[in-house]
Amino acid sequence: MGITSHAGKPSETGIPLLLQDTVDGAVDYKGRPAIRSRFGGWRSAFLIIGVEVAERIAYYGIASNLISYLTGTLGQSTAMAASNVNAWSGVTSLLPLLGAVVADSFLDRYRTIVASSLIYILGLGLITLSAILPFLIHFKCQKTTESTPCYSARLQMILFFFALYLVAVGTAGHKPCVQAFGADQFDGQDPKEAKAKSSFFNWWYFSIAIGPSVTVSVLNYIQDNLNWGLGFGIPCVTMAIALIIFVLGTSTYRYSIRSEERSPFVRISQVFVTAIRNRHTTPSAIDVAQEAEGILPQQNSHQFRFLNKALIGPDGSKKDGKGCSIADIEEAKAVIRLIPIWAVCLAYAIVFAQSSTFFTKQGVTMDRSIGSGIAIPAASLQSFISIVIIVFIPIYDRVLVPIARTLTQKPAGITMLQRIGTGMLISLISMVIAALVESKRLEVALEHGLIDLPKATVPMSVWWLVPQYALFGVADVFTMVGLQEFFYDQVPNELRSVGLSLYLSIFGVGSLLSSLLVSAINEATGRDGKESWFSDNLNRAHLDYFYWLLAGLSAVGLALFISFAKSYIYNRKNVI
Repeated sequence: MGITSHAGKPSETGIPLLLQDTVDGAVDYKGRPAIRSRFGGWRSAFLIIGVEVAERIAYYGIASNLISYLTGTLGQSTAMAASNVNAWSGVTSLLPLLGAVVADSFLDRYRTIVASSLIYILGLGLITLSAILPFLIHFKCQKTTESTPCYSARLQMILFFFALYLVAVGTAGHKPCVQAFGADQFDGQDPKEAKAKSSFFNWWYFSIAIGPSVTVSVLNYIQDNLNWGLGFGIPCVTMAIALIIFVLGTSTYRYSIRSEERSPFVRISQVFVTAIRNRHTTPSAIDVAQEAEGILPQQNSHQFRFLNKALIGPDGSKKDGKGCSIADIEEAKAVIRLIPIWAVCLAYAIVFAQSSTFFTKQGVTMDRSIGSGIAIPAASLQSFISIVIIVFIPIYDRVLVPIARTLTQKPAGITMLQRIGTGMLISLISMVIAALVESKRLEVALEHGLIDLPKATVPMSVWWLVPQYALFGVADVFTMVGLQEFFYDQVPNELRSVGLSLYLSIFGVGSLLSSLLVSAINEATGRDGKESWFSDNLNRAHLDYFYWLLAGLSAVGLALFISFAKSYIYNRKNVI
């Protein structure tokens, strides 16, 4: 974005000029050019962050203890429950790709956020209903003399999973649009607002970490010790209140102007189609086409030069606009450059999926007592991830970044890819520690004769798990925030919702791969009557082997990431 007019200063008589300092490409809620001082900025960004904090409370209020609900109330096995959790997490992270397309091509981000939030709230309401359904039916049964059973566990399960995936549909439009809409409140071409936008991604993640860290432990305690219906109902109410506040801020936001040109999806797709049609075109013909466009060799990237064939129309000319512009081609190249980075980050995503599944099941078997007669919920240990994020982000933004700026002379201190790679290394270390801790837990269980007593508490403090959770938090500050900024910044301007959905899809595919990996290993290691690595009796399982496998996978992913990062060409020069 840039300044449309410089006539925003008042005249000598003190009467403001008609034209104000407006932001190019942005309008207010009435469709008028957005005045920089009145619309957008941190005031609007905080309102948008608020709705995301509520969404994170709602999401983690369901996801953090989901495996306990599936193995407890719904009676599923550990392996099946873990697979279901990973599958749902995967779908939840993949559907935003569809939501982003809808937002960027048909609706705008604001309307997509409102519509998806309503679907989200409906799903949370139905989850709450499914949890209290047995009580409601039992109450009704007490008033009837019929001898036929009136409670169906199957009905409860069907309603629960329908509602669970309705929540996933709600996240489809919510997740890619809220953050992009928040970043849209800052002008990346204005020096002051550009710095604010860079900090926005840090403080965005800081803010959404506060919600889960404060509420997850409380919600998990309510769910485990009081009532699942109440534990699911609170997130539903929280989400509804946040939507009301978000809508009340409508008149303060900046709204991006939708281009009247062809859809960016159409433009980019046409580049690939035209390049394939012209696959037999000679390099000399491409040079002629570039000269006709007045393009110097240094004005376009030399990566993926085969796409330059799209400059020429199918009939060998650019008549009737059949050939693509160099701007369209560079957009297509920018998208292709993201693919290797996206792929190698899947290893990080697979590791990320473990904090809400097997880490929690480990904690259930350990000594969770604090004081006399009080046992903390195992799932509440996930709050350490959020606590570390809350503590570390200010240190990163206010201490580490200025030091790095001094050393590297770069605006962000380190590049986005360097930030992502650092987090991947920390994630690898966390899995090594997780494997060592689990090996220790199995040794303690063996020493105390608890191998065949899966429900007995292993005399080993649950606090042993804190380091692996804490390292997850540090890794998130580097990799998660780095990926958000990277995929927002490196896609064409009109595809920024899609860019953030691509970031989310890493964790969607990672969760699905984790689910497939768990199922395959469970099948392979549980044959011939043997205990699988994921046996319901964790004292006979081998989660430590699984963690070592993930550590090795992380090492391979990190090595590939470093290789691709070295050759990556940034789409915007001001990021390096």
